[in-house]
Amino acid sequence: MVDAVVDTEVREDAAAGRPQKIVVFQQNGSGQSKIEGIRRFGGGSFLLEVISIDTAVPPIVDDPEEYLPESFQADLVLDFLRHPDLSYELVKRCVARGIPVIASGKKLEIREALTPPT
Repeated sequence: MVDAVVDTEVREDAAAGRPQKIVVFQQNGSGQSKIEGIRRFGGGSFLLEVISIDTAVPPIVDDPEEYLPESFQADLVLDFLRHPDLSYELVKRCVARGIPVIASGKKLEIREALTPPT
């Protein structure tokens, strides 16, 4: 089993109300600039959790559970994974939990993922 690095940052200075929980999935730092932008410009409105896969991934992933956590909770998931098998599995898990997912610039067969151009 591959260990994912999890970085959780709680913004306690959030404006009135509960901060939105964003879980970012990235591979080898692929979402780092976006993560820094959320931290810098988010204004304390977000609870940010980063799940990083920083190990080599085979060309075909037969067991995505080796790389993705079985359970997670979020108001929004951002997918910066580079491997299409992992992105596909992540979106399936998000859809099953009713969590919106944004996978910018990706072409996924699951229509529930928002895939705006980059």
